[in-house]
Amino acid sequence: MKGWMGKSRILLLFSSLMLFLAGCGDPQLSALQPKGEGADVIYDLMMLSVIIMVFVGVVVMAIYFFVLIRFRQKKDHEDYIPKQVEGNKFLELLWTVVPIILLVVLAVPTVQKTFMLADTTPAEDKKEDAITIEVTGKQYWWHYNYKGQEVQTSQDLYIPTGERVYLKLTAGDVIHSFWVPSVSGKMDTNPGKNENEMFLHAYEEGVYYGKCAEFCGPSHSLMDFKVIAVSPEEFDQWAEDMKNVNTDATPESQSAQEGKELFKNKNCIACHAIGSSPAAVGPNLTAFGDRVQIAGILDNNKENLIQWLQHPEEVKPGNKMTGKYGNTEAEVPLTDDEASKIADYLLQLKPSEITPEDAQ
Repeated sequence: MKGWMGKSRILLLFSSLMLFLAGCGDPQLSALQPKGEGADVIYDLMMLSVIIMVFVGVVVMAIYFFVLIRFRQKKDHEDYIPKQVEGNKFLELLWTVVPIILLVVLAVPTVQKTFMLADTTPAEDKKEDAITIEVTGKQYWWHYNYKGQEVQTSQDLYIPTGERVYLKLTAGDVIHSFWVPSVSGKMDTNPGKNENEMFLHAYEEGVYYGKCAEFCGPSHSLMDFKVIAVSPEEFDQWAEDMKNVNTDATPESQSAQEGKELFKNKNCIACHAIGSSPAAVGPNLTAFGDRVQIAGILDNNKENLIQWLQHPEEVKPGNKMTGKYGNTEAEVPLTDDEASKIADYLLQLKPSEITPEDAQ
């Protein structure tokens, strides 16, 4: 395929592909559908940038086509040279001042909103009853410690709607980046004593999808999490339920009871906490049965949980659970029956009646 016809078809193909791909994705993972204060501010700045770019593009293209048509080569005017504008003070002043004005129009609100989004003084000064959550990024999951409330969770982060929730972010291993596109911007989490801060403010109830936005290892793209925004009354009830978890409660079903014993005997409890233990190496499993997904990516059902328990490396390569059991002669892999019973035990861990379904 040669000539401009071939190029036009290729351009049409790519344009159609771009339009098709633009319709893909989850609306809860889009910065173009803001549902929170931070995302709203960022969206407005993006629209301001787009408007300025479109304006500049239209003006430039208008001048381009005017010159192209007005000064095109004509018969009997092959040697015609248009009037030269070099040294024209008005024009030089015009194309110097206009970009400066556009830059100021873009820079002033950007700087203003950047300082606004970085304002976490209410949490620092304790001037108001602010909710503060310590967030720790790990390979490849997230841990949350609700300061002053003795509540610890992993993966699903519950927040109340209509108020700012302040986050103190760090990392337990390598650099990660906490990002909930539809609610707020992203913030890096760094290992060591370096602690970054931001806030979440969801306007309405919902389950908002989050991603790690910093390359952190083989399963970086699978390091998903959820923010569950519920009403303030439901959040208070959820926090109260989490504080009063009875870790000694006996599961109702015989299979889950045996699964609880296996959970101890297989030493799963050495890495995972149920309750408000801050020392867990792996994710806190207190409300595992209410989670939206397993490992952040699989639908939360028994079949997927058994797959995750028996073959974690196939689900999330490079995770820290791989090789912790069943890789030596002394360590017997989980049989189908054992994995089934442990799954029954974990899936019945539902300490609160406030669940992600309440946010939808």
